[in-house]
Amino acid sequence: MTSTTLPFDGEISRYFREEAPEAVREEIETHKKGDILATNYPYQDRWKRSEYEAALADLQIELVKMQSWVKETGQRVVVVFEGRDAAGKGGTIKRFRENLNPRGARVVALSKPTDTEQGQWYFQRYINHLPTKGEITFFDRSWYNRGVVEKVFGFCDDDQRAKWFDQVGPFEAMLADEGIQVFKIWLNVDRAAQLARFMDREADPLKQWKLSWIDVEGLKRWDAYTAAIEETLQRTHSDVSPWHVVRSADKRRARVNAIRTVLTQLDYTGKDTDALGAVDDKIVGGPEILLG
Repeated sequence: MTSTTLPFDGEISRYFREEAPEAVREEIETHKKGDILATNYPYQDRWKRSEYEAALADLQIELVKMQSWVKETGQRVVVVFEGRDAAGKGGTIKRFRENLNPRGARVVALSKPTDTEQGQWYFQRYINHLPTKGEITFFDRSWYNRGVVEKVFGFCDDDQRAKWFDQVGPFEAMLADEGIQVFKIWLNVDRAAQLARFMDREADPLKQWKLSWIDVEGLKRWDAYTAAIEETLQRTHSDVSPWHVVRSADKRRARVNAIRTVLTQLDYTGKDTDALGAVDDKIVGGPEILLG
């Protein structure tokens, strides 16, 4: 029988044993299965599966109505998903899209820039993926890479990032002026929860593809990420293009409230406000959720 060493096998567990802050290790070790792994989270227990599935089923119908309205009226909708690694972006996007027609609801998850793209205006490769009339585009990471990941890992210099800050507000204002509706969702996860989710991925061969060297190295740069995130959200939150920060320690609440955040702001045909439900302001807010 042939054994295969999968990428990053053991590196995250080693970090947990040897390098993780003692408080983080203790939080994970004393965590009871089924409890929410987070500090200052407004709920003690995870949302009951039956209640979550009932709410999600209603929202799936509303999403289908919304897509029909987008197609019939020629709307253009963009939903940007950002957040720390393992915050639940992929799972949330999946719940948005699972009953939509994929021809009109695309996911854009770009890899690192090619040599050609590196020579372009920074926003250019993202512009190429914006929706045409009747389409919805979900960005699994976006032009906000420059504000956070590229800063933390030195992929851009300070002048490039300063220029990006100067341009991102006007860029998003132009999208709004063009009639493109942009929703910016930041999924937030605590340090202990992120590490626990990484260890779960490391232990499961079917999930290891979700890990990258940036994930592994990023564990050591929590504070640098925090500084870059706080600065980016503060400087790019505006009336024209606000951030919706979603606490994702409980993935069920995060998914439902992210969907509600988008749907409540769209005036689509046949909207059922009772089925839609209200956004939980204990789960969703502005950058103040991160800034305390």
